[in-house]
Amino acid sequence: MKNEGIQPTTTMEKIVSLAKRRGFIFPNSEIYGGLNSCWDYGPLGVELKNNVKRAWWKRVVQQRDDMVGLDAGILMHPRVWEASGHVEGFTDPLVDCKSCKQRFRADHISGEKCPECGGELTEPRKFNLMFRTHLGPVEDEAAIVYLRPETAQGIFVNFLNVLNSTRKKLPFGVAQIGKSFRNEITPGNFIFRTREFEQMEIEYFVQPGTDEEFFDHWLKERYNWYINLGVNPERLRIREHTPDELAHYAKKCCDIEYLFPMGWSELEGVANRTDFDLRRHSETSGVHLDYFDQETGEHYFPYVIEPSAGADRATLCFLLDAYHEEPDKDEIRVVLRFHPELAPIKVAVLPLSRKEPLVAMAKEIRSELARHWMTTYDDAKSIGRRYRRQDEIGTPYCVTVDFDSLEDKAVTIRDRDTMEQIRIPVAELVPVLREKLGF
Repeated sequence: MKNEGIQPTTTMEKIVSLAKRRGFIFPNSEIYGGLNSCWDYGPLGVELKNNVKRAWWKRVVQQRDDMVGLDAGILMHPRVWEASGHVEGFTDPLVDCKSCKQRFRADHISGEKCPECGGELTEPRKFNLMFRTHLGPVEDEAAIVYLRPETAQGIFVNFLNVLNSTRKKLPFGVAQIGKSFRNEITPGNFIFRTREFEQMEIEYFVQPGTDEEFFDHWLKERYNWYINLGVNPERLRIREHTPDELAHYAKKCCDIEYLFPMGWSELEGVANRTDFDLRRHSETSGVHLDYFDQETGEHYFPYVIEPSAGADRATLCFLLDAYHEEPDKDEIRVVLRFHPELAPIKVAVLPLSRKEPLVAMAKEIRSELARHWMTTYDDAKSIGRRYRRQDEIGTPYCVTVDFDSLEDKAVTIRDRDTMEQIRIPVAELVPVLREKLGF
């Protein structure tokens, strides 16, 4: 098999350390001891994650004529979650240890003893994963609402609004990026599983009978998206859900898995949700959410293909897969080989000295490049140290301004991956970088 013998790029401990040290991801509320499984994106992390979301949106909305976007609210009418089955069925079976008081998912434990201390466990009980809050000033049952556990339902309840305003015909899809919240019992592995997370979801509506064809299309499309953005295909695989794994609404589901440091784990799921959601919301709300096919004269509920990706998991995947260590004399060179489209900083401008004529020229160049790409300016320590610093945050190109630049109006471009250097006129800098970066 193609994945046999392949190893993760690094340990989670190394990537967590780098992420904090270089400003990608910080522990949430750290000065107060942190909040379990909650993280904040730093100056580089927010750029990386935004680039992941932009690349997704560009591919699934901008470059297709059968897709539109949506941004539904986090708070929704509570009956939405009754119709979707979340109020009744979105639960995990839990057990508590009577001795050490730790809590575990019952389906993750074998035997009747606590895996931590060997103490006696309670009987399993159901625990709803949705966060509850109250709408308005009075905290009573009538005011209960939920923080959404998924973005998909916002698309389903807006099906008619999208249909009537865009006049789209089947097949077409609706894409959405947004925050979701799940009161996970066993979060962890850095940003892989958190209680607050961001989803990138598509609900693609198709005529019944064509659903299997479009399922295969989207599975291939989404798998290739990761590869096209630089992920090693040997660390990707597709795993189909067994019948006992399938959600109650699913006809078929496949996970695109990545080899994370903790092993093969879900990166993105592609599900055939059939007509479950539109039918349930139609029945519960009393509003007809079926589709009128003008070509056949039929009314029917479309089937739905759902590619659902986590923006945080995708960010972690790209961060891990970009990580490389290589010998550099007596040291180890750490390089994040991000695809240029994802790199937080595209170009770094480095004056060879802090002397004023050089600094003025370098800052002027940085100002011009910043009109086109995310750019940084760095004049601290030796040029070699600055190159290594940019390598470690994944900057594809460094532009060095030296004393000769004042005379010949030329600068040196240094490539992150090959470390090769070329000298070009300042006047040609933008077009040369545009060609090298690909945009």
